[in-house]
Amino acid sequence: MSADTRLQEVDEPEFTGLAQRHRRELHVHCYRMLGSFEDAEDTVQETLLRAWRRRDTFEGRSTFRAWLYRIATNACLDLLAKIRPEPATGGEVRWLQPYPDQLLTPEDAALARETIELAYLVAVQHLAPRPRAVLILRDVVGWPAKDVAELLGDSVNSVNSALQRARAGLRAHLPAERQDWTGGPDDAGTRELVRRYTEASVATDVDALAALLRDDVRCSMPPTPGLHVGRDAVVNDWVESGFESMTGLHAVLTGVNRQPAIAFYQWQEEHDAYLPLTIDVLRVTGGLITEIVTFHADRFPRLGLPEKFSEEAVGSGPGRS
Repeated sequence: MSADTRLQEVDEPEFTGLAQRHRRELHVHCYRMLGSFEDAEDTVQETLLRAWRRRDTFEGRSTFRAWLYRIATNACLDLLAKIRPEPATGGEVRWLQPYPDQLLTPEDAALARETIELAYLVAVQHLAPRPRAVLILRDVVGWPAKDVAELLGDSVNSVNSALQRARAGLRAHLPAERQDWTGGPDDAGTRELVRRYTEASVATDVDALAALLRDDVRCSMPPTPGLHVGRDAVVNDWVESGFESMTGLHAVLTGVNRQPAIAFYQWQEEHDAYLPLTIDVLRVTGGLITEIVTFHADRFPRLGLPEKFSEEAVGSGPGRS
């Protein structure tokens, strides 16, 4: 007898072992639904707790994996019904959090890049919760319409209509030139652009940075309010914030949401160390930077980044100004 069909007979440790095999993909699913790494973490915990408590309801008509997806989706919808976050004026999603590439396995790469990039996450968050669930379950997870209808308690026709509306809403909030993106970290041109961006940032060379930006570049820093659109607006914000006067920066290249990212540290004399500052996640189109999403230092631990660097570790290399 398979593990799926004898679920009611397993003890808690065995059940946990079965469920843990699916934890990573459930976490990514909840992250797409919620846009927040931490909310996704909490929701996966809630999903596994609900699954254990309701194990006697599993009848083996679907796979254990599909059953968990049903519970996870409903847990996300329950959370969204309580908090009902709305994107800010201008389309900002202030609860957006980054997702570390190291938690996305290599076999996820082809699918994950298109549906895990920050622009996709932001666009999805503009959809109402149920159409959002329909879109993700149909177009990302690959469920047939009848299974989605059963989960949501709707008809197949309703699900198909919701899917078409959701796809239209998604297109309305995605960058128009998305198919032309070159922003993968493995692209040679992107690597060179990221290198130049990193060096100019560490040197606080605003002119050099401005030369790397497209005219319609977008820059945001969730959860801090403020979306800057256009090269002049972005550069002016850097100047007004005192970026040019910053010193003692050190940069570490990383990957976030299948996009190139740079974690910046700053020398703090009182701590005798370089401490976390910000993380810039870049979107690249046609050899220029079209979007910068900056996250605060509190995201460093979740992304597996070092908590500090000593002066000896950094030395006098290109990562230090």
